[in-house]
Amino acid sequence: MGKFYNSKISRRDSLKWIGTMSSTVLIGGIVVGCDAADDAMPEVKSASNWPDLKFKTITGPKYGQDPDMLNPVVPWPKTLDDDQLDMVARLCDIICPADEGGPSATEVGVPDVIDEWVSAPYENQQQDRVLILNGLTWLEDEAGRRFNKKFLTASDAEQAQILDDIAYTSHGKLEEFEHAVIFFDKFRALVFGGYFTSPEGIEDIGYMGNSPIIGDYPGPTEEAMAHLEQVIANLPT
Repeated sequence: MGKFYNSKISRRDSLKWIGTMSSTVLIGGIVVGCDAADDAMPEVKSASNWPDLKFKTITGPKYGQDPDMLNPVVPWPKTLDDDQLDMVARLCDIICPADEGGPSATEVGVPDVIDEWVSAPYENQQQDRVLILNGLTWLEDEAGRRFNKKFLTASDAEQAQILDDIAYTSHGKLEEFEHAVIFFDKFRALVFGGYFTSPEGIEDIGYMGNSPIIGDYPGPTEEAMAHLEQVIANLPT
């Protein structure tokens, strides 16, 4: 099987995106913190098929606090191989396909951003790297167990059958899917975080930042204020 995904964006752009994703992203009223520290993964139990692979931690120079994004010298290589990147691309477009609102996640380069994210030598990104790589391996193994196929050669319906079992947090109570549900939840957050920090994604949600306003500032809309008040009301005291 030939290479499915070809890079869509430059390293400069992918680095800018992961910088934005490291802060909180607001998507459709839902706050997605791509860089939030995760709790420890649950113990792998006998009923689980989670591969629990160990990977050498990526270390090396970092950007520091003030990277020069006009003339970036990338201090680390991307680490996903072609097969992994193809799987990431397929998952991206299942999660965020093209519709009347905009292009798919793959069309705007989200797989490049996820590759950048799991390759960066920072603690949270390295935790995510272990989770994502194990998750991709689990999907490949699961397609073999169920259909005697590789995940990417499985039909759309067969892929959907696997993903339906890990797409809902309630299925995380089942030992066989406990870890895979955590993986898919994180992966989905990275996909949407990447998509909605792309120029196309920003346009899709109607964000009008960095645009001049003629006349007096009108203030937030009633809908925005209602959302803010609801968020504040739900904060722990």
